[in-house]
Amino acid sequence: MKNSILFIIILFSLTSLYAQSTCDEMLDMVESQGYGSSYYSYSSDAISEVTFYQISDNSYNDYYFAVVRFTSSYTDYIYQVGSNTEYNYSTNYMTSAGEAFWDYIQPYNENLNCAPDF
Repeated sequence: MKNSILFIIILFSLTSLYAQSTCDEMLDMVESQGYGSSYYSYSSDAISEVTFYQISDNSYNDYYFAVVRFTSSYTDYIYQVGSNTEYNYSTNYMTSAGEAFWDYIQPYNENLNCAPDF
C-alpha cells in the first residue's frame, strides 16, 4: 500500500510534465486498486459511463476519483474529485448525465490535467 501512495504522489507531481503517459498510468493504477461504482447513461449524448473510486492510504487519507467515458469517443478520462462528488452525481445523472457531469465532475478538471479542456 505504501508503494501505491508513493506512486500517486509521484504521478501528481509529474502530471504537468508528462501529461499523457502519466495520465494513462494514473488511470491504470486507480482502476487496479479495487472496485469502482459505475453509473451508465445509455441514452445520453454526452456521457456513456462514470465510475467512482475511493483509495485510502496507510494514514487513512482518502482520495476520490471519477473515470468518465464520453459517448463521442468512448475514451476514459480520470478526474480527482471531492468526497461528495459520487453522491451528487448519482442523485442527478438520471435526469441528465451531461448536466450532472458539468455540475459535479468538470469543476475538478484541473486537479490532474488528465481530461479534455472544454
